[in-house]
This record gives sequence, C-alpha cells and structure tokens, in this order.
Amino acid sequence: MTIRQEMLKAAKRSANLLGESASLAVGFVTDRLTETGGFRGRSNSPDLYYTLFAVESLIALGAALPTDKLASWLKSFGDGADLDLVHLACLARCRAAIGQTGGEDALLERIETCRSADGGYSETPAQPAGSAYGCFLTLGARQDLRASPGEPDAMIASLLSLQRPDGGFGNSAEIPAASAPATAAAITALRHLGHTDNQPAVRWLLSQIGPDGGIGAWPGAPTADLLSTAVGLHALRHCGTNLDDVRQQCLDYLDSLWSSQGGFRGHPGDSTLDCEYTFYGLLALGNLAD
Repeated sequence: MTIRQEMLKAAKRSANLLGESASLAVGFVTDRLTETGGFRGRSNSPDLYYTLFAVESLIALGAALPTDKLASWLKSFGDGADLDLVHLACLARCRAAIGQTGGEDALLERIETCRSADGGYSETPAQPAGSAYGCFLTLGARQDLRASPGEPDAMIASLLSLQRPDGGFGNSAEIPAASAPATAAAITALRHLGHTDNQPAVRWLLSQIGPDGGIGAWPGAPTADLLSTAVGLHALRHCGTNLDDVRQQCLDYLDSLWSSQGGFRGHPGDSTLDCEYTFYGLLALGNLAD
C-alpha cells in the first residue's frame, strides 16, 4: 500500500464519526471548485496544492470527482517544468487520483533534480543533505508514478541523520530541534522504505499530544495545530501505537476546529476554512475511529 493509499484509507474512516455531517464537508469542498477545473485555496484562484487536498477529501467522503474538468486543468501543467518539488508531488498525486497517465518519466526527471548529495531529497535542488519533508514527498510521488524508491538505503541514511537525541526528527540539518511534522514524515517514509522499528521517535511523537488533545509543530509551540495533529496521529497509528488513552481528548480538540460550514480550521485562532485543513481533519478523525 502506498503512502497515498494509506492516508485515504484512514481518511475514509472519518465518515464513521462525522455521520450526517459528512454531507456538509462534501458541500464545502465542492464549492471550492473553479470554472477552470482546479480548486481554490484561500483566494479565488485555482491552486494545485489545495486541489490535491480537495480531490483527496472528496474521494475519502465517497463523493464524485469533476474528473473531466480536473483532467483538462491538470494537463495544462505539462511535464511540470515550472513546478517545485511540493507542486510536482501534488501533480503526481492528483494524476494518480483520477488515473491520468503520460509524462511520468519527465516528472521523475524533475523530481530527481532535488536529490541531495547524501542520497536523500530536499525541497530545493542541489543541496548537500536531504530533508524529512523532501524525502517524504519524493517517496510518495515516486509511488504515485509507479516508480521504485530509487536508492532506499541512501534515503534511509539521510533520514536517520536528522534524528535528534530526544528521539524526534528535525526537518533539515540546519534545524537543531525536532518538530512533529518532520518526525511524522520521517517515521512514515522510513516505514515505507523497510526501516520499521524506531521506538524513540514513536515515544517522542506520542509525548507531544497535549492536554487539549492537539499536537504543536514543535515542543513549546504557542498552540497546537491541525496539520501537526493529523500527521502525528496518522504516523502513530500506522506504527501500531494504541491511542485509546488520548482518543477522547483528541476528538474534543478536533471538534473545536470543526465548522458547521463543513470545513476545519487549522488552529484555534484561524478564522479561515480551506480544503487542506479539511482533509487533515478527515485524516485525524479517521485515525481515531475504530
């Protein structure tokens, strides 16, 4: 099972907790579709990044995709010549979601420009060392493009070099402190590369769940956020961690971010709803569902 397939399988379980409110989420996401075929983010323009989360949300909720309009819009990006690694990964995942084929080799070549000297991948080309996010994005994109991991041992070594003494992972060599998103990305990537046993990282990530049920981006962060909470819970559950002791407080946290408009806010102080955080809300709920 690919990274994308695992996330979708988890997000689909959110319907068990949303009940009738799932239709509100479908309506919210569908309303973000633009005339061009892409979905908008926090502006009125279509955005490839937010389109990915809209597509995955609709699939998770069992709703129909505007496949024809979406396919035409995705083709406008060609071989991704003007895209960075984040958006190359989004393009690969969106195309995989609707079964669009063609141009895989060109996309893989562009992704390979982000391979770092240590064998990992970074969001920026030609770097001496990889990042947790870069490796996670690349591995997922290669899976979506039906390609092998490349040099898995080198990527594993690059990722492990980012693990801090407390067990968490920093996103890059330049960042001394561990962060929850980087740790979740590293744990997930390592597991898909066959390096499945990293209990210090699992214990660190579990310890980041606060009394309110949320996870902050880094220790001492002023507030928890939905992205960190969702990817953290997802990584923990897929490492076999029992979440029974924190389930109710996590559900209470997610409920505080839900809006009757059908979307989720990114954190308690965020007043704007978008497709990205709505998917992360579904992902977090799904990983807490039985």
